[in-house]
Amino acid sequence: MKALMFGWEFPPHILGGLGTASYGLTRGMWQNGDMDITFVIPRPYGDEEKGFARIIGASQVPVAWRDVNLDYVESRIGKLMSPDLYFKLRDKIYADFNYMATNDLGCIEFSGKYSDNLLDEINNYSIVAGVIARTIDCDVIHSHDWLTYPAGIHAKQVTGKPLVIHVHATDFDRSRGNVNPTVFNIERDGMLHADHIITVSNMTRQTVIEKYGIDPAKVTTVHNAVEPLSPELLNVEVKKPKEKVVTFLGRITMQKGPEYFVEAAAKVLKNNHDVRFVMAGSGDMMDKMITLAAERGIADRFHFPGFQKGKQVYEMFKASDVYVMPSVSEPFGISPLEAMQMGVPSVISKQSGCAEILDNVIKTDYWDIDAMADAINAIITYPALYRQLREDGLNEVNQITWDKAGAKVIDIYRKVIAQQN
Repeated sequence: MKALMFGWEFPPHILGGLGTASYGLTRGMWQNGDMDITFVIPRPYGDEEKGFARIIGASQVPVAWRDVNLDYVESRIGKLMSPDLYFKLRDKIYADFNYMATNDLGCIEFSGKYSDNLLDEINNYSIVAGVIARTIDCDVIHSHDWLTYPAGIHAKQVTGKPLVIHVHATDFDRSRGNVNPTVFNIERDGMLHADHIITVSNMTRQTVIEKYGIDPAKVTTVHNAVEPLSPELLNVEVKKPKEKVVTFLGRITMQKGPEYFVEAAAKVLKNNHDVRFVMAGSGDMMDKMITLAAERGIADRFHFPGFQKGKQVYEMFKASDVYVMPSVSEPFGISPLEAMQMGVPSVISKQSGCAEILDNVIKTDYWDIDAMADAINAIITYPALYRQLREDGLNEVNQITWDKAGAKVIDIYRKVIAQQN
């Protein structure tokens, strides 16, 4: 079965959970066998892992004809795309896009990030999707998150193949209900055009049904999972502080509830000063959190190491005694599973999708800073509780694998293809 996937990020260059989930699911589907997956991203770097998916960068796809030879194409993009594919794509350009800003190869430049001109990049990405869909044969189209829904819709219109969209989050999650109407319309348009919708949790499924008016029969939950860790990451060496370490790791934005973590930290430190709190990540609320920690008089016990990626994430977990995810509205939340893989007991909000499948964690309401502080205190005070959460959590998370999630997605593919035929 051939799948044409559209995503916005792919490891090792990721900005959040979307890239991690896209990688895990794609690899998990490949592990099930009989899958030929082409994964499109705006801008590749050439160091993406290959073997289980063909990576195509939209920034190497020509949308305007250029009279260039093989050697020149090889010198310009040879590390990122096969020159033969460039010429095949060039032959499928279906309109005159010379009015657009293109480079010497007739390609549109993409930042590959969440830039100030994001809506322009989303539109340009959908144009590129039309060229790709005319060249790359597929049985089904799969779009990850709202940024790629227009691309998926265009590819469906070009090929007539069924479209599956994957809702990793909605703007209701990202904005705490202060929804951007432009984003909402893009999301709903994708849902209406989709032949089937995959959500990462039942909580997100209910949002899709209730807030976007989608037929429940069209929406299926496939929970996220984790990749088994390599021995190198499992056994990463770090210098462990003498004090207990409690960690928050994620985007420091209102969706993630960072202020509740700071307030819970202040309560813990009232009775136990021998604890360090770490808020790892970056985001628009970082300065506010630094100020809040100072206002609560805990700045000397609070650390802000910035955005962590790759091995740094697991070094952070290895040094931690407790992981906390106090998200206000978390469609899934992979980070607690990653912490559990490293044997770190986790405290998560009941308002997170992963709470639907995790038993060996402590769950609190995101706003209940007293309960959160009590949970942290209990884990760092009682060795028996720490050991139980650590050991049972490890056993639990090792059963939550991407190949199982991949099998569910492949089953959805089969159904939408059969419905069309």
